[in-house]
Amino acid sequence: MNSAFEAIFIRLRRILEPHSTRFKVTADAPDHYCLEVAFSPKFKKAFPVAWVKIGKAYVSYHFMPVYMFPKLRERMSDKLKARMQGKSCFNFKVLDETLFKELEGLTTEGFAMGRKAGVAPEPNAVNKVAAPNRLPASLFGC
Repeated sequence: MNSAFEAIFIRLRRILEPHSTRFKVTADAPDHYCLEVAFSPKFKKAFPVAWVKIGKAYVSYHFMPVYMFPKLRERMSDKLKARMQGKSCFNFKVLDETLFKELEGLTTEGFAMGRKAGVAPEPNAVNKVAAPNRLPASLFGC
């Protein structure tokens, strides 16, 4: 495994880990870390909400709130937008602490918007229970 990618993965994973108490961790490996909403009050089903994965050519940071809440994209810097592939994925080949700090703030804001919209659990909720009508995590790359 590419050691530069490992360092990027560790840094991006650190962005998600503080939020893990409100979500279900469905992947916890040296090359893949995934948080899932075990049950969304709004959608009445589970779905992966954020994950980091080491690929062959880059490290991907997937963050569904960027897709769900377009206002998040409006506030992103051009440099972070340049790292986007698709509507909710950011790809990195090198460590860039400035972009990671921005992504950290975007992640916190996106999770807060999800809670306010009724998509994600409240801060004091422990989201560990399996729920009916679960969307397969494989649909989202988890």
